[in-house]
Amino acid sequence: MALRVETEVELKSPPEKLYKLVQKEAHLWPAASPNNLQAVELHEGDWETHGSVKLWSYTFEGKTETFKERIELDDENLKVTLVGVDGDVFQYYKSYKVIFHYVPKGEGSLANLALEYEKLREDVPDDLIKKYLDLIVSCTKDKDAYLLKA
Repeated sequence: MALRVETEVELKSPPEKLYKLVQKEAHLWPAASPNNLQAVELHEGDWETHGSVKLWSYTFEGKTETFKERIELDDENLKVTLVGVDGDVFQYYKSYKVIFHYVPKGEGSLANLALEYEKLREDVPDDLIKKYLDLIVSCTKDKDAYLLKA
C-alpha cells in the first residue's frame, strides 16, 4: 500500500516559473541548489517532454546518492511527478514518487510537495521519508531564491 507525506511551502516566485524550472530546466537545479544537488543528467528523451528520464546526483545525510526518474507532466495544473525507476532510495522503498504542485497565492506561489512511497521492509524507519521530504523542501526554497535573483 502506497503511503504519502506532504507539506506546503510559500514561495515568492510565480507558479509558472517554478513549474518551468522543473518541467524544462532541470539542468539548472544544481546551480540553484548547489549544497543539495551536484548534477542532473538526461538519459532518455529531452529536457522538457513527458516520459523523459533523468539521473539526479544529490547529497543526503552527508553522502552522495543518485535518483533516476521518469517525469510525468500536468501542464494545466502546474504539477510534476518524478517517478523513481532506480537509485539509492530503492534500498528502502519499493516505489518512490516526488510530486511538485504549484498553485498561485497572491503574487507568489504555494508549493504542495509530496512523496508517495512503499517501504521495502517494515524495519525502514518512519523518519527517513521525512528527511527526504526536507531535502525536497530545501531544494524548492533554493529554486525560489534562484528565480528571484535572475
